[in-house]
Amino acid sequence: MSRRTKIILLSLVALSLLFLSASPAMAQGTTKSVEQIKTALDTVWVLIAGSLVFIMQLGFFFLEGGLTRAKNVSNAMLKGAMDFCLGALIFWMIGYGIMFGTDAGGFMGTNNFFLNAVNPTRGNLPTYVFLFFQIAFAGAAATILAGGIAERLKYSAYVIATICITGLIYPFVGHWIWAEGGWLARLGMIDFAGSTVVHTVGGTCAFVGALMLGPRLGKYGRDGKVNAIPGHSIPMVALGTFILWLGWFGFNPGSTLSASPAIAHIVMTTTLAGAAGGTAAMFLTWARYGKSDVSMSMNGILAGLVAVTAGCASVSPVSAVIIGTVAGILVVFSVEFIDKKLKVDDPVGATSVHCVCGVWGTLAVGLFAQASFGRANGIAAVNGLFYGGGLKQLGLQALGSVSTLAWVGATAALMFYVIKKVVGIRVGDDDQRIGLDIAEHNVEAYPEFLQVPQDQEVA
Repeated sequence: MSRRTKIILLSLVALSLLFLSASPAMAQGTTKSVEQIKTALDTVWVLIAGSLVFIMQLGFFFLEGGLTRAKNVSNAMLKGAMDFCLGALIFWMIGYGIMFGTDAGGFMGTNNFFLNAVNPTRGNLPTYVFLFFQIAFAGAAATILAGGIAERLKYSAYVIATICITGLIYPFVGHWIWAEGGWLARLGMIDFAGSTVVHTVGGTCAFVGALMLGPRLGKYGRDGKVNAIPGHSIPMVALGTFILWLGWFGFNPGSTLSASPAIAHIVMTTTLAGAAGGTAAMFLTWARYGKSDVSMSMNGILAGLVAVTAGCASVSPVSAVIIGTVAGILVVFSVEFIDKKLKVDDPVGATSVHCVCGVWGTLAVGLFAQASFGRANGIAAVNGLFYGGGLKQLGLQALGSVSTLAWVGATAALMFYVIKKVVGIRVGDDDQRIGLDIAEHNVEAYPEFLQVPQDQEVA
């Protein structure tokens, strides 16, 4: 063998050994790069989804503003803005720790208050991105209250209520259902994106507030007659509804907390449920009233979206249509029952849309969940009653709803009772007549060239 041949063979052996020794490091580097790319994609997706949920505040502004009278629009806008401003601060200070801190007996978290760390992480996400996403949810839960108590609650009382909801009432329920170690989470209750955690909580607060506050002037006559007090702008209602629908594409798919294929399934179930709810409400009001009701049809869309939020990752598109259709029908009868039978004045139907349909959506998981969808979308693989799963999951869903209604009902009642004793909760009759824009903020939503005559009190 020539000297040259020996040199070539030795060089090949050396290169082979070098390659083999470098392979683990190269593989490790490749794996690390893949993990970094996944983290980056997940971070961007959750940031986008959280921004869409943030934009839902704008939808709530317009929805409440349109369904109430022109003299109270500025008040509605400021309430919505402060829900997020105050909610972000209070949830960062207190709420996040109660909701996602180290578990104490399945009831609450005990640390991570005033979260302040250098590049903390939560699973595959930077903690601050996760915190931002949860802040947007907390703001949404608080804003639901605004519509139920519109046009007669003192602004100072509303500020205190927002602080209490985002800092205490909402985070406890969130811990039970969404946190590792939460007692309902351990039992196996499913509320993927918040039919219970967000909507039942907010809707129950709205009902308790409206009940304790009493009706607006002229809503119920001395003879028991129920007087309609129409809002001032249907275009604002429609705009608010569709902004909210857009935000739901962050609300539900964003709850994957990762840029995963599950997003596609959740987008479709969310879309179909909202469409079915609006269609059902439109045809039902057409049949009952002789003409289709615009505002009730818009509430039907929201009802369908609320209802599918719990099960959007675990039900089929067909089931989503059924869930949305039932919600669209349910919201019409619920609004009429609360308004005419219970005589609780809820100007925007917040109780019906968020509480009643939130409970329905939570229970629907126990009826329509399919293990195949849950498994594919990375959540609990369970079958509901209609798919051979028996009554177990339905029982767990009912337990979660009842527990939430009891907790929020009791704490919201205590909250409003204390606020009433400390600062009062209801504005005076004269303030209602001139409107909260002037009485509470000394500003009009519409300047003099677009004056709307003040409403007269109905006897």
